[in-house]
Amino acid sequence: MRTTVTLDPDVEALIKQAMRERGVSFKETLNSGLRTALSQPATKKRFHQQTFSLGSEQHFRWDKALAAADAIEDEELTRKLMLRK
Repeated sequence: MRTTVTLDPDVEALIKQAMRERGVSFKETLNSGLRTALSQPATKKRFHQQTFSLGSEQHFRWDKALAAADAIEDEELTRKLMLRK
C-alpha cells in the first residue's frame, strides 16, 4: 500500500537514527516500528469516579424518597388551599 505520511520533526529524527543504526531503508524502519507499536496490547487506564458528600443527614432513608416527596407536595397543596380561603 502506498500512502503519504507527514511526520513530526522529532519522529523523523528517530526514524533516521534507527535507519543509520540498523542500516535499513526508510520503508523497513517505518514498517518495523509500526508492527512493534501496533502489536502491543493497548493499556487501559482504570476508571475512577470522584464522589462528593451531599451533606445529607444520616437518618434520612433515601429509599423512602417518593413518600417524602408526596408528603412535601401534600403540605404545599394544603398551604395553597388555606391561602385561598
